Amino acid sequence: MTKIKICGLSRPEDIDYVNEARPDYCGFVIGVPSSRRNISVETLYRLRSRLSDQVTAVGVFVNTEAELPARLLKDGVISLAQLHGQEDEAYIRKVRELSGISGGRIIKAFPVRRRKDVERAFKSSADMVLLDHGKGGTGERFDWSLLEGRAHKRKKEKPFFLAGGLTPENIPEAVRRYGPYGVDLSSAVETDGRKDREKILAAVAAVRSVE
Repeated sequence: MTKIKICGLSRPEDIDYVNEARPDYCGFVIGVPSSRRNISVETLYRLRSRLSDQVTAVGVFVNTEAELPARLLKDGVISLAQLHGQEDEAYIRKVRELSGISGGRIIKAFPVRRRKDVERAFKSSADMVLLDHGKGGTGERFDWSLLEGRAHKRKKEKPFFLAGGLTPENIPEAVRRYGPYGVDLSSAVETDGRKDREKILAAVAAVRSVE
């Protein structure tokens, strides 16, 4: 069953929308001032307390000190840490060491522009990888044909999320053709920069329709 992640929640009503729609994951952008979806750790705690236990919380970080995602993982505020910057293998090891959690909790995002970028992503020691255009949250799509002939094989080796340029209209085809573990949406479920209840419900329904 393909998973769905709604990313960039920042308001109480965003939590209400995902509690209703029940995606598998929801993402919080933490400590990234350059992002309009950025929230503080204090806001994270408030929003997290409102979240249904049927939706898994993911913290999204960009080149932050490893201590922050490690602490939030260790404390159970987030269940997974998604690394969206230039974090390397040493950084991943450090997060695991500091959190005391050995595996299953780290997603590493990789920009895809050439086929070798796909290969590089799947060599990561992260538990899962996210493939996107490299401009997080813009809704831009990379050349999905770079996954041709590889996605289903790679899915068995390492789970991957497909992100960027996804809409309720093209999600079913993307899922059938490329076989991602999950799809990740942010701007596609927004109107005027804010999460949109109807779009979130439509996106989740689109993924579920493929099953």
